[in-house]
Amino acid sequence: MSQQQISLPAKLINGGIAGIVGVTCVFPVDLAKTRLQNQRSGQQVYKSMMDCLVKTIRSEGYFGMYRGAAVNLTLVTPEKAIKLAANDLFRHHLSKDGKGLTVFKEMLAGCGAGMCQVIVTTPMEMLKIQLQDAGRIAAQQQKPVMMSPTKLVVTNTVLSRSYNSGPVMSAPRAVSATQIAKELLQKQGIQGLYKGLGATLMRDVPFSIVYFPLFANLNRLGKPSPAESSPFYWAFLSGCVAGSTAAVIVNPCDVVKTRLQSLNKGSSEESYNGVMDCVSKIMRKEGPSAFLKGAVCRALVIAPLFGIAQVMYFVGVGEYILDNYSPSFLSV
Repeated sequence: MSQQQISLPAKLINGGIAGIVGVTCVFPVDLAKTRLQNQRSGQQVYKSMMDCLVKTIRSEGYFGMYRGAAVNLTLVTPEKAIKLAANDLFRHHLSKDGKGLTVFKEMLAGCGAGMCQVIVTTPMEMLKIQLQDAGRIAAQQQKPVMMSPTKLVVTNTVLSRSYNSGPVMSAPRAVSATQIAKELLQKQGIQGLYKGLGATLMRDVPFSIVYFPLFANLNRLGKPSPAESSPFYWAFLSGCVAGSTAAVIVNPCDVVKTRLQSLNKGSSEESYNGVMDCVSKIMRKEGPSAFLKGAVCRALVIAPLFGIAQVMYFVGVGEYILDNYSPSFLSV
């Protein structure tokens, strides 16, 4: 990579296409992960990933599994494009001395990529989580629980009229990502869309530090020779292994991020004042095991997502498009 020019537009196209294909394949599992992570002890609506998916289909139909998919598909293009392209650019500049990258430099490149992507990741996750979790809130409200009558109505003010207005048995009114974004901007300004930024950085930077060096070294093992590329199936497997490993390692940070970004709360669910408050309350009330909620789902989401992403990325669709169909100024 250090000896050849890389095309930023091609890398952005590759990353965008990789994100769209990957997210389309794994979104239902991602929805299950969000709902499982947001469950509190004593208020479980879902027992497992499969139980969550089955109950979602029964209560919300097949397309209920794709709640929030539109915003994810819209924003995952720039998110994956920035993440993958930034890592390539950092690796390119860090290897300009003509030597191979050390593991430290690979981690440094991954760190830079993780920090760049949160510009898009934070608002995308913020909007997606509200849409994904709406079904859990409705199911939890309809589940018989022993509590005082004063707690039968959700008191969370943010987005309450969109999701939780009225008595417990009433279904939440369907809302769109645009409506949620508009309401957040009106009430809290641009910082409303960036709630949980610190937790997102805590998740994505370590993820990239682990993922990119691990993928690069696993992928290198599949090369027939240093001058040749590894076969596509090896790139897929390397992406799966590296992605699932990094996903499980940073899952506690993902639980914290999901809780902080869930604006619509169920009955008796408390709010958190920042990362440390969230960590301490989860530890005190739910124990250390709560930080592993959704870990299997997250691994099942990330493994094929990054496996598919790496295959699409290394196939070089972006280079092909720019070489054959684009104006000359884009291929510079």
